[in-house]
Amino acid sequence: MKAIVVADQAAGIAGMKLVERPEPQAAINDVVVRVHASGFVPTELEWPSTWTDRRHHDRTPSILGHELAGVVTALGYGTTGLSVGQRVFGLADWYRDGTLAEYVAMEARNLAPLPGDVDFTVGASLPISGLTAWQGLFQHGRLQAGQSVLAHGAAGAVGSMVTQLAREAGAYVIGTGRGADRQKAVDFGANEFVDLENDDLDDVGGVDLVFDVIGGDIQKRSAALVRTGGTLVTVVGPAQSRPTDGLSIDFVVESDRAQLGEIIQRIRDGRLRTNVGKVSALDDAVATFNATERRSGKTVIRVRP
Repeated sequence: MKAIVVADQAAGIAGMKLVERPEPQAAINDVVVRVHASGFVPTELEWPSTWTDRRHHDRTPSILGHELAGVVTALGYGTTGLSVGQRVFGLADWYRDGTLAEYVAMEARNLAPLPGDVDFTVGASLPISGLTAWQGLFQHGRLQAGQSVLAHGAAGAVGSMVTQLAREAGAYVIGTGRGADRQKAVDFGANEFVDLENDDLDDVGGVDLVFDVIGGDIQKRSAALVRTGGTLVTVVGPAQSRPTDGLSIDFVVESDRAQLGEIIQRIRDGRLRTNVGKVSALDDAVATFNATERRSGKTVIRVRP
């Protein structure tokens, strides 16, 4: 099968290669999925889990990508809850070969049914962005109706999900980003927008929850805006470490079938919109990821027409 792999951490995105790899087999509790569409997060190349297994042994060449939508083609021993021929979407394990390939083997529990009226491209765009927003807002941030949310990167793949879900939950959302992103953030539901290059973040005043996807100085400045009893949640990659500074709740997104079901239902009934940017074929994926222009929205790789 065709797959996109990396073997040299120092090479970064330029080290991606499209190669032939053996088709995976289903282990206990696994399924094999014929991938129709896959998502990719550039920061994967910074995650230790891309390069080593859980015992810190080298596992390269690694197949990239962890989001997918496709069709189940085989079941491993003991697998329940899914069937051959079923349309699914979900989030693959960080320490295993990923979804930028024609087939992937993964644990069944990391997948949810994909309704027939939802396109595979849409399904592949949702797992990381949707679950990150859901878990940051409701599990870690414990968002309540009437609270205020400062959503950094509100026009991005994660930020647009944060904005929409927070608004649906009854929150007042202040989005941030570059000036050029203002209208897009507002279109996704931001009540206000802060241009981080030209506006003063301190003018926001107090908020109940900060959803941080940026880190660094923005994170520190945002912490000062959190009201007493409020929360600053920060997204980190698998096995990444960050200095413990007491400023935020750091979390790594996890697969959750029930949450994926909540997200896909909102897509179907129009309460949630995707933020898909460029869609490319698997044969063109390496060139797409190495392009220098700024990406808008979620890049999705269409593995099959």
